[in-house]
Amino acid sequence: MTTLIIAEKPSAALKISQALGKAEKKVYMRKIPYYELTKDKKKIYVVCAVGHLYNLVEKEKKGWIYPVFDIKWDEAHKISKGSAFTKNYLALIKKLAKECNEFIVATDYDVEGEVIGYNIIKYACKKKDAERMKFSTTTKEDLLEAYEKREKHIDIGQAMAGDTRHHLDHFFGINLSRALTLSVKNATGTFKVLSSGRVQGPALQLLSERELEIKKFVPVPYYEIELACEELSAWHEKGKFDDRKKAEAIVKKCKGKKAEVEKINKRKFKQDAPNPFDLTSLQMEVYRVFRISPKECLSLAQELYTNSYISYPRTSSNQLNDKIGYKKILNAIGKQGDYKKFCAELVKGKLIPNNGKKTDPAHPAIYPTGEVPKKLGERELKVYDLIVKRFMATFGEAALKETVNVKIDVNEEKFLAKGTRTLDEGWHKYYHPYVKRDEVVLDVEEKQELKVNKLHLHDKETQPPKRYTPASIIKALEKRELGTKATRSEIIEHLFQRNYLRQNNSIEVTGLGLKTVGVLKKYCSDILDAELTRGFEEDMEKVRSGKVKEEKVLEDAKKFLTKVLD
Repeated sequence: MTTLIIAEKPSAALKISQALGKAEKKVYMRKIPYYELTKDKKKIYVVCAVGHLYNLVEKEKKGWIYPVFDIKWDEAHKISKGSAFTKNYLALIKKLAKECNEFIVATDYDVEGEVIGYNIIKYACKKKDAERMKFSTTTKEDLLEAYEKREKHIDIGQAMAGDTRHHLDHFFGINLSRALTLSVKNATGTFKVLSSGRVQGPALQLLSERELEIKKFVPVPYYEIELACEELSAWHEKGKFDDRKKAEAIVKKCKGKKAEVEKINKRKFKQDAPNPFDLTSLQMEVYRVFRISPKECLSLAQELYTNSYISYPRTSSNQLNDKIGYKKILNAIGKQGDYKKFCAELVKGKLIPNNGKKTDPAHPAIYPTGEVPKKLGERELKVYDLIVKRFMATFGEAALKETVNVKIDVNEEKFLAKGTRTLDEGWHKYYHPYVKRDEVVLDVEEKQELKVNKLHLHDKETQPPKRYTPASIIKALEKRELGTKATRSEIIEHLFQRNYLRQNNSIEVTGLGLKTVGVLKKYCSDILDAELTRGFEEDMEKVRSGKVKEEKVLEDAKKFLTKVLD
């Protein structure tokens, strides 16, 4: 019995071989590593892909025409010069597959990983099925368990859902992009490659709607009155004044008059511990704290996962499962000096994480494995520290906070001051320095006379809505169910590459982006329909669960696109 285990990346192949036993490293074609070992009297080869070894391509190329629906999977190195490096990896798998009679897919357990593994089994190994290793970390313990408890079959539902996604994206991407480009050429005589896609169009429209709101915004003046005291700052209870004269009259009425605390309202409340990280919340927090883009955040998290320091990052779940062994992980993290004190505190209590409501059929929320990192880069270390501290914080007690509302009387005009302070930090101590504090302590008493420094009349204008940031657009796409956790940052990157967007501190839609959306909205609004995209996402989930056949979804897409392209 000879077994071929297929990993997704070289680093994963090395980890799997080390987990299963003493492996001998071998090299194919001078550069391509693979591993050979014996376990339970079986000879095992561990090989790797390097992402997708197969991509979709037209069966017969007839130039820049559309619509194109006759496509097939083919070897990536034949399709793109950029994929030439995959040729020898595929050749090695084909060579070893001829010696093997047992096949195990050990790619990442998500839709993309399933497609990568399924295509290798089908086209390179010439098999209809394989066994499946499923794991959420690349630690030795988890990989060995994944091997011992491997499934008898690949996840065919997940593979078909992924296959459907690739076909849909190819149908939309190639046809819409060709149609747009040729339409511009026919209209202007200029050849400029434009692109759209199943998710690109709705995403660009979302950004464009905000951009147009900003461009059309007309600021309206208003006025606010600030009471600046030695003890605090307060604002007139009416808030915004439209009439400057009325505001000036109140300032005049209050000038030189005493300010006295009329009433104090205090309210205590509990601030629950944060939920564990899913990919989107990790990307949001990494951007907030470090200003690291969502795309780079995913890359850094993937590297931490590959090196066994964290669990699989491409997850939609913000729930942890006690099967991962909370105490064991905390004890392991505690061996890393900076976390020792807090881990020792946590393991003494009940370890119940403050789980959120989001789930993922493949993986739990992101968590540290407990393995001690070696030689992390500065930015990797930042992301790792944030993940560790978030993991600890989810087990912390609720923080106790207090809000204080102070009403101040100045010659019968009322001013309000608001403050917040933390009475018991609870989980905050585990998440330091990443907690949003913004505390204002108001230390005054009722009937106390305040020392007025100045009365300010502020001239202000209403502000346009804020542009999306690289993080907030990811959240907005998730809310509208556009794209997937793994593809959203990539979609935005494509829009930048096509010069539809530019970035300063936030994302601005260019003239080209606005014009493209404007023309599509006028003549072909279906391309921008977010409901349509969501509908296809639902269909793919039905393919995954076996409720709908892939052929039905693709036929619906062909009918829609044929109408749109006409």
